[in-house]
Amino acid sequence: MSTETEARERAGAAGAAESPGWPDLPGDTALTIRVPEANPLVRAGFPAHVTVLYPFLNTSRFTASTHTDLTDLFAARSPFTLTFSEFRRYPGVLYLSPAPDAPVRALTESLTARWHEAVPYRGIFTPPLAPHLTLANHEGPATYEAAYDALESALAPALPLTSHVSAVHLIVTDGPGRGWRDLTTYRLGTGEPTEPGVL
Repeated sequence: MSTETEARERAGAAGAAESPGWPDLPGDTALTIRVPEANPLVRAGFPAHVTVLYPFLNTSRFTASTHTDLTDLFAARSPFTLTFSEFRRYPGVLYLSPAPDAPVRALTESLTARWHEAVPYRGIFTPPLAPHLTLANHEGPATYEAAYDALESALAPALPLTSHVSAVHLIVTDGPGRGWRDLTTYRLGTGEPTEPGVL
């Protein structure tokens, strides 16, 4: 899943690679928005997505009400549309910036207001990273500028790209190198999850 890789690379660029909290633990979760329209553009080895909150709670911290609370929180938010038309960069990372980003930020703020212990990116970045869709994160400091100049030129004809967001996905990892899998998908603007999980 991109989130760990993205954050680790950016943390390294910021001199925080050895910050407490890495690597992910078995049972760590994240909440993400999938952007399938952007999958053909992604070169980072994972599906296109915008992170809403990483990490969320470890599954060991889930209570009987966690699923209900998440369902209610997302049901209270209307679906929205994101447009991706602008390339941006962190050191070693090429990404697309969603517009508007306010609906994504509002979801993150609602989640962190309800679960204070769920600190975006474990508090490594102040302020937290802006909403973004990572396209590539494989280049080092000596090569990323030229490599991403070329990649931007190649991908520019596919932009702008628009995605309608009607759900947020709760995903979980079994630990470093084990990847991420779905737990539950929550619909925006309704009271029903699309794929109830055992939380």
